[in-house]
Amino acid sequence: MPHEQYQKLLQTLHECMTECNHCFDACLKEEDMKMMSECIRLDRECAEICGYLEQAIARGTPFVSELASVCAAVCEACGNECKKHDHDHCQKCAETCFKCADHCKEVA
Repeated sequence: MPHEQYQKLLQTLHECMTECNHCFDACLKEEDMKMMSECIRLDRECAEICGYLEQAIARGTPFVSELASVCAAVCEACGNECKKHDHDHCQKCAETCFKCADHCKEVA
C-alpha cells in the first residue's frame, strides 16, 4: 500500500511525537516531578509508538491497522493523563494526543 493515503496520519503522528517529547522535557523541569511521573511515562510511551508507526507506514508495513489501533489507545491514555495537569505543555499535548488518536482510529 502506498503511504500517500496516510499523509494526514503521518503528519499527525509526527506532531504528536514532537508534542509528547516537548511535554516530557517540560515535565522534567516542573517543581513537583513526582506528581508528573505518570505524565512523563506516558509522554515517552506515546512519542515512541507514534514515531514507530510513522516509520512503519513509511516503509510500507502490512500491519497499519493493528499498529494504528495500539497507537490510538496509547495516545488516548497519554491525552487523558496530560489533561489532568494545568501546565500549557500538558494541555497542548493532550489536545494533540486526542487528535492523533482520532486519526489512528480512522485507519484502524
